[in-house]
Amino acid sequence: MNNLKSMNTIDIVIIGGGMITYDLLLPSVYHLQRTGYVNNIKVCALDSAPLKALKNNKEFSEAFPGQDFEAYPSISEPEEKKFPDLYKEVIAKMKPRQMVVVAMPDQLHYPVVMEALKNNQHVLCVKPLVLKYEQAAEIEKIAYNKGLFVGVEYHKRFDRRSLMAKKRCELKQFGEFVIGEAKLIEPYYYRSSNFQNWFTCDKTDPFVYIGCHYVDLVYFITGLKPVEVSVSGIKGKFPNGNEGYMWANGRIRFENNALLSVIDGLGYPDQAAGSNEQNLQMFFEGPGKTGMIKHNDQFRGVEHSYLEGIGCGGSHFNYVSPDFYKLVPWENEGYKPIGYGFDSVSASITTAYKIENEVHKLSESDSLIKRKELIRNVDKKGIIATPANSFINELVVEAARISILNDGDAVTIEYGKKPGVKIRKLG
Repeated sequence: MNNLKSMNTIDIVIIGGGMITYDLLLPSVYHLQRTGYVNNIKVCALDSAPLKALKNNKEFSEAFPGQDFEAYPSISEPEEKKFPDLYKEVIAKMKPRQMVVVAMPDQLHYPVVMEALKNNQHVLCVKPLVLKYEQAAEIEKIAYNKGLFVGVEYHKRFDRRSLMAKKRCELKQFGEFVIGEAKLIEPYYYRSSNFQNWFTCDKTDPFVYIGCHYVDLVYFITGLKPVEVSVSGIKGKFPNGNEGYMWANGRIRFENNALLSVIDGLGYPDQAAGSNEQNLQMFFEGPGKTGMIKHNDQFRGVEHSYLEGIGCGGSHFNYVSPDFYKLVPWENEGYKPIGYGFDSVSASITTAYKIENEVHKLSESDSLIKRKELIRNVDKKGIIATPANSFINELVVEAARISILNDGDAVTIEYGKKPGVKIRKLG
């Protein structure tokens, strides 16, 4: 701790005050602030309503006593007043080479990331980075030329069971991946959240929003690139009348002809025991035998039954997973975040922190050379998702959007000098 305090901390601006900021990002940043990595924290949202909810969060005040963030707009502003371009002003006032955390709806990632890079800021973006491969390639090139780190928050890469599987796969202890299935169904109450204002058919779908986690995870574990995507969706109405895809089924073919089926949706029962339904099973072929990976991610051996219903669903009996994110007692004041969700956020923020502290005594030209070297090391290591080592995801989501809007037509992915996607022609 003492040596950290003598080093340069970084300022954080979170753009977006919604669910992921509330559930993961802000508490993770608070902990990194009190442990010596982060200096000032600002949160910018479209209006004051989510910022008030963050400010008034009792659990935050108990876990992080005395800590706070600067709100943009001010929480005194009327909730109905909107500030769609305020994030640009907030980012423009930052010192160079701090960090912008992008926590906006999928279709808004690109303009916010580009605004951060334009203002010479490191970036952490919730997944998927963008919805088109060309945008991801553009971001990678601009960020690298400026020596700016961009991390993508594919937090399942930091799940210990995923890291174990990756190691065993690298050691060829499973065989060759041939077929698998994954499932990630988020709670029904999501339909009554702000999702109903942006999760519309023309913008995104459950496969792009959450199914991409498992496509990235299979690529992360096996190293196999997806080459074909087919996604079918089932539409429904949100409480406000907007139409969205409530369910989606995707099939991904990989470069070795392996197949992965992915089921996603916004419909896990609110009163059910788990907070969602999510799992992955993969089968492998070996010489005269087969291998298997099976991750039951929705429950991890912990069951609680409370006197009163708690949580958003209000259920009494719960499968409680300590692995993704929880606030727990620790040796110091308040509570600390644990889990691979926190580990993922921490990895990207501390990477930016370490880069800046390694170069702060160098000349501008030497600093740029060193920052580029450090960024390429992160890309090559392949644990933190970056535009360079997770670009297959942008190809997959771009293909998925074309497929679901064309009633599940297969869309192929081509690599080489100019990667791209196109609908597969029959015959």
